[in-house]
Amino acid sequence: MAIPNIRIPTRQLFIDGDWREPVKKNRLPIINPATEETIGYIPAATAEDVDIAVKAARRALRRDDWGSTTGAQRAKYLRAIAAKVQERRPELATLETIDNGKPWFEAASDIDDVVACFEYYADLAEALDSKKKTEVKLHLDSFKSHVLREPLGVVGLITPWNYPLLMTTWKVAPALAAGCAAVLKPSELASITSLELGEICREVGLPPGALNILTGLGHEAGSPLVSHPDVDKIAFTGSGPTGVKIMTAAAQLVKPVTLELGGKSPIVVFDDIHDLDIAVEWTLFGCFWTNGQICSATSRLILQDTIAPKFLDRLLEWTKNIKISDPLEEDCKLGPVISRGQYEKVLKFISTAKSEGATILYGGDRPQHLKKGYYVQPTIITDVDTSMEIWKEEVFGPVLCVKTFKTEEEAIELANDTKYGLGSAIMSKDLERCERFTKAFQSGIVWINCSQPCFWQPPWGGKKRSGFGRELGEWSLENYLNIKQVTQYATPDEPWAFYKSPSKL
Repeated sequence: MAIPNIRIPTRQLFIDGDWREPVKKNRLPIINPATEETIGYIPAATAEDVDIAVKAARRALRRDDWGSTTGAQRAKYLRAIAAKVQERRPELATLETIDNGKPWFEAASDIDDVVACFEYYADLAEALDSKKKTEVKLHLDSFKSHVLREPLGVVGLITPWNYPLLMTTWKVAPALAAGCAAVLKPSELASITSLELGEICREVGLPPGALNILTGLGHEAGSPLVSHPDVDKIAFTGSGPTGVKIMTAAAQLVKPVTLELGGKSPIVVFDDIHDLDIAVEWTLFGCFWTNGQICSATSRLILQDTIAPKFLDRLLEWTKNIKISDPLEEDCKLGPVISRGQYEKVLKFISTAKSEGATILYGGDRPQHLKKGYYVQPTIITDVDTSMEIWKEEVFGPVLCVKTFKTEEEAIELANDTKYGLGSAIMSKDLERCERFTKAFQSGIVWINCSQPCFWQPPWGGKKRSGFGRELGEWSLENYLNIKQVTQYATPDEPWAFYKSPSKL
């Protein structure tokens, strides 16, 4: 498909079904990470805008056109959004690429997932109608009980920059399917396509206030959203330190949160792999896909020592063949990282690893043929010790560190030697061994003979400092539902007879 040459739309904040200028009229620059040029501006919301948006969401819940809708009615809106996204696929993918830096074909694949995700939650919204009221069997015939599944209320959704529209969809689609009203705050580093979602919602006639979109800085827009007393829940995907701040602020109001945070995931490769090249490619994909900016990236290669020399030689050959270019170029497989700050952070991780005694086997710097843009070569680091920063901390860039092992027990210990617990992968043709590792891995996701495939039907989330709660699948819908018990005295014409009646004394 031809990549369209497009103009960056100029948008305001999307509040109460229409575009609205920020109260303080501030704007933030949009920087293309491939060129380092300012290509446009986004509105910068503050606490005043957050309050306006939350009030709009609260009104939406009180109105019949949203607050009293059935799941089937909400499903029609979700399917209409999916159709509009599909219609604008080439344009949205291009906007994503110039805003975020990921290769265009990856961005286009993300847009396909956005469409599928909205359609999937449309199906779940319809199915919710039959589950809205569920009878509960009791041991006493004098009472009847049932459970109601109701929208949780106004939800604050805070999303990251690595999958801008897709991560937005992971939260918006189930929240709307459940019947909540949402206030979305995407990352200020990549907000274009989230704002375009606002225009799509306006075009399909989504009731005003059901979805409100505020762009801006975290401390100016995100923090007021988290601490707003009329926001009933926060769902956040992002860094661990920000997740801690959100938990702390939400705790002051005993507000529930769902957190999907960082990771330092392992990929364990045994010497009985099915095919060397297949294992090498999955190792590269698991770490370098999306320019290495994946919270679940299997960035710790734990390699059986008996095949380490041969595996690393082949890994180098494959890595040298990765095309690094402007992400709009055909067949680009690695684009720039998101920003100058992230670029400097990644290079600092690499230099620290070298100073601590690790070996930079490949990469570690800017590609020589690219003079502009926040590009980092795919980097492989060996001679890594478990005390090193590169082993412990999330880089969020195209950096793979390698450590060898001899026994299964050692491999499991190394795999779980992290404060994070999002994903884990194992490469082996011994399926009994794979099952042992599946049970032993301390993570929320396990990949067997692959790394990083992601679908919208199974749950997604981690444990330890990778957060809690689950995105995707039916599990995500539960995040946005309140479970209400209703119990009825079945024989109201008969006395309960706990106390003695005064008339009988």
